[in-house]
Amino acid sequence: MEPAASIVDKIKGVAKSGQDFVDGLLLRRKNSSRRNPIEILKRLQRESFSDLMKLRDRQDKVERVLSFYKTYKGSPFQETSTLVRGEVDASGAIMMLGDIDQEHCDAAGRAGIKTGISSRLSFQTIVRQKDSILAEFVASQIGVVDIGGVSEGALTLAKVSYTANVNDWFSAIAIPVGAQFRDLDMTANSSNQKHGVTDLSSVGPPLLNQHNDAAIGITVRKSNVIAMMAQSVSGLRKQPLFDGIGRGFGTFGQIVCQLPKGLKFSLMGLQQVTTSSNDHSNLGALAIPVGFLKHDKSPETSFQDSAQPVGASSLDITSRTGYVALKLESELDESTRIGGWIEMKNSNPRHLQWAVNAFDDAEDEFGWGLSLGGVFEGPTNHGRLQAESYVKLKIGKKFCLKPGITYSRDGNAKLLALMLRSNWSF
Repeated sequence: MEPAASIVDKIKGVAKSGQDFVDGLLLRRKNSSRRNPIEILKRLQRESFSDLMKLRDRQDKVERVLSFYKTYKGSPFQETSTLVRGEVDASGAIMMLGDIDQEHCDAAGRAGIKTGISSRLSFQTIVRQKDSILAEFVASQIGVVDIGGVSEGALTLAKVSYTANVNDWFSAIAIPVGAQFRDLDMTANSSNQKHGVTDLSSVGPPLLNQHNDAAIGITVRKSNVIAMMAQSVSGLRKQPLFDGIGRGFGTFGQIVCQLPKGLKFSLMGLQQVTTSSNDHSNLGALAIPVGFLKHDKSPETSFQDSAQPVGASSLDITSRTGYVALKLESELDESTRIGGWIEMKNSNPRHLQWAVNAFDDAEDEFGWGLSLGGVFEGPTNHGRLQAESYVKLKIGKKFCLKPGITYSRDGNAKLLALMLRSNWSF
């Protein structure tokens, strides 16, 4: 029995050792596969792909929420940019007068000779791709050549406008604050308005410089013709000759024709009506008087009121003024322009204003300008004659100096002024 038992034990030992050998081989293979870089990369790739898919699902959810918000909470001011412009203007003068009296000071004021510093800051925002909103703030300390004639103020809102370009041939503009007919002029060039050292070289009739509280206008374009119609209102104000409330209305029209060889012809007209109310109380801009709340009047008073002309009892037309102007402009080349205008008041040929301007507005370091204008008030009146010449010296891209000389003869008053104007834009 002992030999048989020993043989069985040997067989069991051989079997156990064989099992241990096989287990050792499998364990080493498993450990080697775990330490293999390729297997490690495959495992990391599977884990990162799972994480990326989770992040993608979250991103899709966020995009769906944002698209829903833009669709139902949209605004015309989304994805818009605001353009900010600034300008500082300073002017000085050395004047030679025949005498220092009120007549010569008034002549200098009518010649547009001003000294001082003014600044302008504008914000323009494009909305709905074609429309624009403009807001301008102005601060100035301007001295008009007059006895004590200095006006100054802090930064104030000077203009607000909204321009709607409906299509290629129709547009509209609304100016609720600080309207000027110059803003409605289809031939106006913003760069032209800066040129010169006095108001004479503004290249435009004086009717364009008139200020109003608000205006609204429409423009129609067809081929080489542009037509403009606008209505303005001057708000409630006290009239100098009336103790009541006054309001002014203006109707402005313009037709512009683009002629061959760079010529541009413009015909414009303005009809102004000033009204006044005999009511002595200022109720405010938003107050509307209601007639049936009045007390009953005596028969004599009622008879007197009924005998007055229609519209003369509560709202009287105090004055009507009409202006007609013609303007012709020509571009000799890219920078040199020449233009002239003539304006007549109340269809009276004895009250004419005119001017001829020529200037070179090159973007380089040098430019120049010449202006000649005047006022004709009949053969018995000397009227006014004014001449101006200046040069433009550009220093850098944003700053320029304009030394010039102007001569004016206004009635019996004669004056000569050496002017210096500087302009810095940013």
